[in-house]
Amino acid sequence: MVNCQTAKGPIGVFDSGYGGLTILRQIRKIMPQYDYLYLGDNARTPYGTRSFDIVYEFTLQAVRYLFEQGCHLVILACNTASAKALRSIQQEDLPKLDPKRRVLGVIRPTVEVVGSISKTRHVGIMATPGTIYSRTYELEIAKLSPDIQVTGEACPMWVPLVENEEYDSPGADYFVRERIESLLHRDPLIDSVILGCTHYPLLIGKIRKYMPEGVNIIEQGSYVAQSLENYLGRHQEIKERITTGGTARYLTTEQAEAFQSKAAIFMGSPLEAERVQL
Repeated sequence: MVNCQTAKGPIGVFDSGYGGLTILRQIRKIMPQYDYLYLGDNARTPYGTRSFDIVYEFTLQAVRYLFEQGCHLVILACNTASAKALRSIQQEDLPKLDPKRRVLGVIRPTVEVVGSISKTRHVGIMATPGTIYSRTYELEIAKLSPDIQVTGEACPMWVPLVENEEYDSPGADYFVRERIESLLHRDPLIDSVILGCTHYPLLIGKIRKYMPEGVNIIEQGSYVAQSLENYLGRHQEIKERITTGGTARYLTTEQAEAFQSKAAIFMGSPLEAERVQL
């Protein structure tokens, strides 16, 4: 690692593909002063259908790589990685790699707000099969709001719709409506739904179209960004190790040109990327 202990560095943001860009976009909106290094493992995406062991192995490789690039703080901007790898990395790997560095996820910040939003105490989670089957959202909500009943709905077609740029097509309506109806049929008392995948903001138009009036739709990006801002306010020792040039670099394990064309959709503007190997 290059000057690991002393040199300042950017905030690392990792995702299995493109979805984490929606998180980075919100973070940069409220904290534009910092430098960011985004890493997408596009060559091995999707993570949602992979086993716990493989997701952990891939995520740890990415975290190590970002540490080697000088990041003292890494955000797992991926629900699957947050669900299947974050706890192990925090508890088992960080003490050996560097106990002064931090790795944070996207699930906890979302869970922290749901208790103040839901009135009926019935909450739905819409996410990839991997995130739903991990039951991480249920377990984390139970810790903070044990009175809330959680119902998870796996949406296996939603990520492919986004990645194939079909998120605004008429064909997307069927898959979005079907999953929403399935969730609310299983628990009609749900008044708040967490979008537990960073791709889903691109489907928000369709989701709003079919979500009944009065059901709160909880998108992660703004809550993760606010939580990170609060975290840095409470942890000056981490904040002081982050460079403040207002820049963002984008790395991918796939061909850079392929990444750039799709990444622009998630970021809302063109960007340049570099290909790397983990």
